[in-house]
Amino acid sequence: MAQPESILNRHTDTAPDRNLALELVRVTEAAALAAARWVGHGDKIAADQAAVDAMRFVLDSVPMDGTVVIGEGEKDEAPMLYNGERIGDGSAPEVDIAVDPLEGTTLTAKGFPSALSVIALSERNTMFDPGPCVYMEKLAGTDEIADLLDLDRPIGETVKLIAERKSKTVSDVLVIMLDRPRHEEQAKLIREAGARIRFITDGDVSGALMAVSERSPIDLLWGVGGTPEGVISAAAIHCMGGRMVSRLWPRNDEERSAAIDAGYDLDQVLTQHDLVKGDDVFFAATGVTDGDMLQGVRYPRGKATTESLVMRSRSGTVRRVLATHNRAKLREITGARYG
Repeated sequence: MAQPESILNRHTDTAPDRNLALELVRVTEAAALAAARWVGHGDKIAADQAAVDAMRFVLDSVPMDGTVVIGEGEKDEAPMLYNGERIGDGSAPEVDIAVDPLEGTTLTAKGFPSALSVIALSERNTMFDPGPCVYMEKLAGTDEIADLLDLDRPIGETVKLIAERKSKTVSDVLVIMLDRPRHEEQAKLIREAGARIRFITDGDVSGALMAVSERSPIDLLWGVGGTPEGVISAAAIHCMGGRMVSRLWPRNDEERSAAIDAGYDLDQVLTQHDLVKGDDVFFAATGVTDGDMLQGVRYPRGKATTESLVMRSRSGTVRRVLATHNRAKLREITGARYG
């Protein structure tokens, strides 16, 4: 099947091209500003809803004809940003959208680090739909170790190969993974090999960003995490560089049968190019709470500050956007939705 043409090639007269990246930053900034008002309040549902409301409000003004492929769930479960929802002002380009208005709802509720608001975009019909599969196994790292990422090789051997490739001792290798009971056996193997582990309570996307960033101490992301987060991470890696390999991970026999019946190959290894096939991929993230990758929302004297990442695969550009927001004017413009 032929690869889709880029957004630019298909819509040269109407596409906002690189300006779309800055439109997406406005979207994640809005969600982060709204969610940040709930940091430390112990209510993850309210924090998530605030982020969803703000993100949806700004998305209405973005010049695009978007379809949510990765969203808040099915329509009956999510009144906004549900899978299949049409968003944007309806103009070209036609795009797939993946959103996580608040990645790290528990992190936000408890005031923990590394909560983000994220969005990814690519040409229409290029994003992977995980269907019934909620989880996937993932490995991610920089270009330097891309050829070493193998889901079938014992993880202990992989960390030793990474140490050799990076000319460091195994005890210097740092693996990031979710702190989950399902990871206990693999964590044991990593430690037996001599490598170190940084556990995170939530935040698959943040972990993937750290694994592929040259500025991060993380050498490798490994673990079984959400498929929606996997697709969003794939979009980021498209833009930022590095590699991810993944494989669907059914939780039980029922989910396995549903996936097979739907035509999914559960043995297939999926790279970032399988999860997001577009040639013109955009990604934006704004920090909600302080983390390794981004500073969270702060409130100096009636204002709010945000830090965001915005990237585009076509140009390979990665920007950091530091913004200062006048909260009174934001409340006036948005009807107090955020600010």
